[in-house]
Amino acid sequence: MQITPPFGRLITAMVTPFTKSGEIDWAGVEKIANHLVSIGHDGIAVNGTTGEAPTTSDDEKDQIVKTVRKVVGDKIKIIAGAGNNETSHSIEQAKRAAKAGADGLLVVTPYYNKPPQSGIEAHFKAMADATDVPVMIYDIPGRTGVEIESDTIVKLSEHKNIAALKDAKGNPAATSWVIKRCAIPVYSGDDILNLPLLSVGAVGFVSVCGHTVGSQLRAMLDAWFKGDSNKALEIHQQLLPVFTGTFRTQGAILTKAALNLMGLPGGFTRLPLVDATEAQVAQLKVDLQAGGVKLK
Repeated sequence: MQITPPFGRLITAMVTPFTKSGEIDWAGVEKIANHLVSIGHDGIAVNGTTGEAPTTSDDEKDQIVKTVRKVVGDKIKIIAGAGNNETSHSIEQAKRAAKAGADGLLVVTPYYNKPPQSGIEAHFKAMADATDVPVMIYDIPGRTGVEIESDTIVKLSEHKNIAALKDAKGNPAATSWVIKRCAIPVYSGDDILNLPLLSVGAVGFVSVCGHTVGSQLRAMLDAWFKGDSNKALEIHQQLLPVFTGTFRTQGAILTKAALNLMGLPGGFTRLPLVDATEAQVAQLKVDLQAGGVKLK
């Protein structure tokens, strides 16, 4: 069974670089987008958790989409985060992202209020009905407090505008059954499970570590889909220190620190996130270098 990836295979959820005073570093946004293009990405996801979307305004989100589009042109897909825990505002965000030029919408399960599955289904359908832009539903129960159950995913896959699933559930058994039942294109949303999810039918990655090891992730994907599972496993094992090290604390914090170490404008975080400590940066250096990342 060969499932077509609607947004390409390699996508990274891009950070939003801020200045020390908390403003968006627009030149930094452009440089990071250019960096992701240069190392083989098919798509860039903006305004997600790694982009610190809970701290950016709707106007800033629109401008991030427009700025990245200016850099990447029409060759790279832009998937814009457009979901929170309140459906009417999420719909407004979806419409604004579509107007700003997004190729896809990344819509997370409503968080904190823990809706039942019927509410989750209604929320995603309302989002999918709101625009003509295809939707990637995002299942990450560790953050949202509630999973999208398999039966709900299968039902949602029947909607003409629901194009894919970003899977950060951490349950490859459940994912296996979802793919078998409805063949929804699945993107791994947890870097350390990238290869395991490919093995059960995923089509690609929405990565965080793509900032630092995007070319290696591209090589892993290329090897896997050419039938060279041994090479894919070799790359996976090489990158394990990076996968682990990037998430020793919140992923955006250490990804920004990693970009700074690479000479790229990772910049600063916005509260409630805080920048990496000296000790965290020291450990991150060890992790990145163990995974083959070249630092400045």
